Amino acid sequence: MPQNKPAHLSHRSSLARLQPVDEAAFGRSMPGWVVWGTLLLVWMASLLPWRLWQPVPDLLLLFLVYWCLHEPSRVGLTTAFVFGLLMDVHDTGLLGLQALGYVLAAYGVELLRRRLLRFPAVVQMLHILPVLVLAMLVPHLLGAWLQGAWAGWGWLWSVLMTVALWPLLDIVMSLPVRQSGAGEAGPV
Repeated sequence: MPQNKPAHLSHRSSLARLQPVDEAAFGRSMPGWVVWGTLLLVWMASLLPWRLWQPVPDLLLLFLVYWCLHEPSRVGLTTAFVFGLLMDVHDTGLLGLQALGYVLAAYGVELLRRRLLRFPAVVQMLHILPVLVLAMLVPHLLGAWLQGAWAGWGWLWSVLMTVALWPLLDIVMSLPVRQSGAGEAGPV
């Protein structure tokens, strides 16, 4: 003899009907124009001669890594490679060294993405530091081998300054998301 199920159980299981208490914790996607606009703006700023000073942070690398972490469907290894090649052409260095560094940094962040998203910006900074150091060390070692001379460790200052800006970038780039979420939240 078949048993009749209650109407509320006949369509979906009870687990399928569960909803998160606070959907804001899962984040919202940034509009595409913000992602690509910031990348293009920072790329154009990177073409200015102030970048020649050794301890200047690599802002393009910083934004690439940030967007690889927060918008992996839009910015990934291909984007890092293209911007790296553009910087190689601009700097008139060995073609592909900057692109290699950018791709290694993007790959490292994609490997750690699930872990990084669980932490606040300061802890993310500590995880990103070795990724960027290794990602920039490989092209410098390869360049030294191809050119036959080691340029020194001055590039490390740039990496340290780049990583030091991570929490500030996280605060600034998450402001629009926080402001749009603040209006949607109702009383508790």
